Amino acid sequence: VQLQASGGGLVQAGDSLRLSCAASGRTFSSYIMGWFRQAPGKERAFVAAINRSGSSIYYADSVKGRFTISRDNAKNTVYLQMNSLKPEDAAVYYCAAAISGNIRDQATYNYWGQGTLVTVSS
Repeated sequence: VQLQASGGGLVQAGDSLRLSCAASGRTFSSYIMGWFRQAPGKERAFVAAINRSGSSIYYADSVKGRFTISRDNAKNTVYLQMNSLKPEDAAVYYCAAAISGNIRDQATYNYWGQGTLVTVSS
């Protein structure tokens, strides 16, 4: 599966942004989908993940209550709605797809998008 992330940009602290990740292929609903982010000088970190049906959702503590992950299997797309953005949320955001495994571990994910940059000014 090929993944294409989009929706990044420059926003002010407190603003909202929605990221999208479009997947190619007919088997999108077979994959666990996740979002990770990598800030300058830091390792890539788990942000959120959603199971195949969308019935189970997982968040990093740092974004819980502010970010919402969702998916539309009919559109082969996963979304990350980011509200109340903080300067520390600034990073390159990556979407990824996994068959199975530890949903918070990036090693679980088989396919990665190219990343979309989110910049948050204070």
